[in-house]
Amino acid sequence: MTTMPFVSRKGTTRRRMLGAALAAGAAVPLAAVASPAWAGPGAPSPAPKRLTLPVPTGTPPGGTVQLHLVDRSRPDDIAGPGHFRELMATVWYPARDVERYPVAPWMPAGALQAFLADAGFSALVPLAPLTAGHVDAPVRRSGRRLPVVVFSHGAHSHQGDHTLMVQELASHGYAAVTVAHQHDTYTEFPDGRVAVPLYDRKAPTLPGDFAADLRFVLDCVELIAAGCNPDVDQRELPAGLLGSLDPQRMGAFGWSKGGTATACAMLADERILAGLSLDGPMQMNPPLTGDLSRPFMMMSAEFTRATDPEAAAFWAHLRGWRLNIQAQGAVHVSYGDNEALYPQVAKLFGWSGQQLQDVIGTLDPDQAVKIQQAYPLAFFDEHLRHRRGHLLDRPSPTFPAVTFLP
Repeated sequence: MTTMPFVSRKGTTRRRMLGAALAAGAAVPLAAVASPAWAGPGAPSPAPKRLTLPVPTGTPPGGTVQLHLVDRSRPDDIAGPGHFRELMATVWYPARDVERYPVAPWMPAGALQAFLADAGFSALVPLAPLTAGHVDAPVRRSGRRLPVVVFSHGAHSHQGDHTLMVQELASHGYAAVTVAHQHDTYTEFPDGRVAVPLYDRKAPTLPGDFAADLRFVLDCVELIAAGCNPDVDQRELPAGLLGSLDPQRMGAFGWSKGGTATACAMLADERILAGLSLDGPMQMNPPLTGDLSRPFMMMSAEFTRATDPEAAAFWAHLRGWRLNIQAQGAVHVSYGDNEALYPQVAKLFGWSGQQLQDVIGTLDPDQAVKIQQAYPLAFFDEHLRHRRGHLLDRPSPTFPAVTFLP
């Protein structure tokens, strides 16, 4: 469940999008969610089931830890005098001995409540999914440091919105770091403060601000690699995390505005060896310029090069390895946890097939999940680990919906 693109700062919002679906007849009382209509008359009322995310395909179990970060080089005028850019980040990694460690929620409780209330789905708070990550579990060390990918969410979204992809990468031996971009996200700080998106044009929430956050997080990754703890509260990190990350193999990816931010950060920072945009509009002011010789991949849906001049212009500046694919039937929110969660939400709320398609498009949800698990992993494997496969060479019969755009 996610947000609309940043280009609609004054237009369509998640509340309006979902409100339209609910107004069309999908809304039901909370009691009906607890006792679904499909149980039939006279049937016992089953306890509502928790929403679920797909299990990662990799073998190591996952660990996760939150970091509280402050970039003291960037004053935050919105927060007030003396305040600096404050971020929450979450590191996902392959773990060992996970049994003693609790499973991480999809979102922190306070942020989850605010997010679902804004979306008109407060009834789903007790049904929110759990992840495959175990909080503070020790890192599984296998002799070589872990390649790192950092993730940037979309406008008015949250860092857990692409957990499906993130925990998939971690299950295959990556450290994936998700960033909560302050003032344009739902997040929760260690002292209990809950932050929600601001609709203030003065807030530092443009793609360039997101890109600066990514670059700061790369600085923090380098600190962890050097054995230093970047958490401002000096919270104890999981055993084995310090010194386990590889600052020589770092990539980035993002959805919507986060995809644009990924491109922006990559143009400015040579530490990012490979970048992936999930339907990023590439809209910047001033426009993205400059040639990029490192590998970049675009997974398009609505913001295609044929319809988005900025995306076409950015593509023309890619001088190295490049690939642009599109899943037929995908819409802007299709690359993310939406494809796994919304079909379950639709069943709970009694949505029609058309109402579900209005939100997630016509791409088969099971196929969509497999696309998200396979293509980002293949991209980063090829360009951060030099593990050459064939998935990115040509269309695959395993994924008939995926088109390679010339």
